[in-house]
Amino acid sequence: MNRKWTNRIRFIMDECMPPLIRDRRWFMYPFYYFAYRGRNIGTAMDFKKHYFRWSPEQLQQFYSNINSISTNRKTDISEGGLKHILQHCSKHINSVLDVGCGKGFLLQLIHQHNPQLNLHGADFVAQPAMPLPFTQTDARSLPFADQSFDLVVCTHTIEHIYNAHELVKELKRVARKKIIVITPKQRYFYYTLDEHINFFPQREILTSLMAMEKYECDLIDGDWVFTGYLHQ
Repeated sequence: MNRKWTNRIRFIMDECMPPLIRDRRWFMYPFYYFAYRGRNIGTAMDFKKHYFRWSPEQLQQFYSNINSISTNRKTDISEGGLKHILQHCSKHINSVLDVGCGKGFLLQLIHQHNPQLNLHGADFVAQPAMPLPFTQTDARSLPFADQSFDLVVCTHTIEHIYNAHELVKELKRVARKKIIVITPKQRYFYYTLDEHINFFPQREILTSLMAMEKYECDLIDGDWVFTGYLHQ
């Protein structure tokens, strides 16, 4: 199921269902059972509680072992989001860092369209099959020098990191020209099928967090697509 349809289903559930029903364990259990293929349902449903109790190693193990519908698709980025990123790779960009790159779908797509670019991926979880340069790291402490990459991309990652201001600080530090952040337009519920900790129902929540003077923030296929400009 592609991102556009995922966001449409989320809209119906989050905006059209009465919250009194929508955020009940008994109501959401069948959705979790389907999304997580009947495995570790209790742990997945209480992820928001476990997140603040687990050590970094336990959290890393959880993400490494997820076997869900969302983790098995090629990318969480919508077609419109992919198009936006590719457009920003075409002019005056020589290097790209993808923070929270997963299995590297976006980087491989960028490479297909712009094989001359220097690409690098970073993720909290090891990616042994990654075909491009990769660093396993906490996104809140990137092991790269200041202004190392012309474009820094961070898609469907900021919603997974509670101390998101630390992530944003690092994105700004290692970026030379542009930052692109993509995250769902999503209301808070305890039971969400996506391991999200941060929620951005309004544009201003994201733009305030990013705190950049020159930026664009558009709603594309149900996701906020933030593009910030610096050092220009």
